Amino acid sequence: MRIRRTSHLLALTALAALALTACKDGTGVNDEGASHPASSTATAAQPTPGTDKSTGTGTGTTPPKDTTGSTGSTGSSSKTDGKTGGDTGAGSGGKTGGKADDTASDTRVLCNGSNTKVTAQPVARPLNHMLLTVTNTGSRTCDLTYNPVVRFDEMQWVPQAAEETQPQAVTTLAPGESGYAGVLLSAADGSGDGGQTAKKLTVAFQGYTPNSDGGASATPSLPAKGVYYDSSLAVTYWQQDVDDALSW
Repeated sequence: MRIRRTSHLLALTALAALALTACKDGTGVNDEGASHPASSTATAAQPTPGTDKSTGTGTGTTPPKDTTGSTGSTGSSSKTDGKTGGDTGAGSGGKTGGKADDTASDTRVLCNGSNTKVTAQPVARPLNHMLLTVTNTGSRTCDLTYNPVVRFDEMQWVPQAAEETQPQAVTTLAPGESGYAGVLLSAADGSGDGGQTAKKLTVAFQGYTPNSDGGASATPSLPAKGVYYDSSLAVTYWQQDVDDALSW
């Protein structure tokens, strides 16, 4: 009986050893399918490389073309071009106009007694006329606006300007240039009244609006015998040409 039990025990021991060896080979019951199925499951859950648009985690393939980014880049370029064009147009137009305005204001002033020399000379033709000559003695171009405001001695009224003599544009004098105005002193047919001889003449200048102050007046000399005038006294607008001043 003892021999049978021993043999039986030896057989059980051999079986246990074989089971242990199989477990170490990775094919025994201790594996219980835990590792391999899990690995298989993980592989099945893995997204196909380069096809998951939601995560963008694909590897080994070229990612989908980003058309949105491409369009955005083009849009940005168009915006830049548009802005450049706008700036160029606006810049050129705005800056050019501003510069022209600044140049005009910097180089042109009103002609008056402070920057001109004024002379008054009676003429033989037309009859009973006098010529006013204004010469720019300054360093800047000046404008002779409207008509001279003429005053003999202490007269209390202002002679009118003949509207038909108004020029197309303001008379402008560069340094050294002259402008002119004609003065009708008295009626050739003697129809004027209140005639008298004046010894002093004052010529006032107007600003850029009618009857505004244009600056310093001038007091050109008159002939020693004086100048005769009556109620017909009138003047022309300032002219660029002497013939225009005396054609009225």
